[in-house]
This record gives sequence, structure tokens and C-alpha cells, in this order.
Amino acid sequence: MSLKLRKSKAPPPPPGCPIHACMSLLGGAWSTNVVWQLSGGPRRFGELLHDIPGISPKVLTTRLKELTEKGAVTREVRPTSPPSVEYALSPLGEELVPVLHAIVRVGTRLREVTLGPHRHERPTRRAQRQT
Repeated sequence: MSLKLRKSKAPPPPPGCPIHACMSLLGGAWSTNVVWQLSGGPRRFGELLHDIPGISPKVLTTRLKELTEKGAVTREVRPTSPPSVEYALSPLGEELVPVLHAIVRVGTRLREVTLGPHRHERPTRRAQRQT
């Protein structure tokens, strides 16, 4: 005898799947790190490279370009000699900051639950690079 199929109580997904759009923005490697660092204010490329240990210049360039194209980051060429470029969160990018804080809270709770109160985790090399 098979079990009766229950009707879902979740609301239908919004048209165009905005959850997928947001997660594709944040899902790229290092994207959350870039947004996190820019939440503290505008940064130049070299500053971001210094702020995010383990990221390569090529990957940082790619992430900044993607985040700029998707409207989460602004790029401003400063009229200095030599010219410099500053990156900052756009108003849309600023909306991601509370989302990242919520993810940090849930991630902290998940670690507590999975590791237990007395176990200490030793981070992997990959985890050290991305935090």
C-alpha cells in the first residue's frame, strides 16, 4: 500500500524564480567574501586582494566584473594621478548584507549542532582561504 500524496503547504514559487537569481549571484566562489568586504565601505582592487586571503587577482577581477554586471557592485574611476578604481556596494548590493549576516547566524548554529558543545573543528585549508 502506497502512502497518500500530501498537498504542499508552501506557497508557489514567485514567477521568474528570484531565489535562483539571488543564489546565482551569491553562489559564485568568493562572491560572498567580496560583498562582505565591501559592506565596510568602498575598496580599491589591491585593498580587496589584501582583505581576502587566498583569492587570486584573476578570480577577484572576475567576481568584481560579475557583481558589477548584475548590479550589486558599483565601479568608480577616481580622477587621481594615476587613476584609481573604487568598488562599492550598490543599493541592491547593500540589501545582501543582512542576508549574509543571517547566513552567518545559521551557519554558526549549524556548526554548533553538528560539532557538539565540546568538539573543536580544525578548519581545512580551503575553509581558511574562504573565511
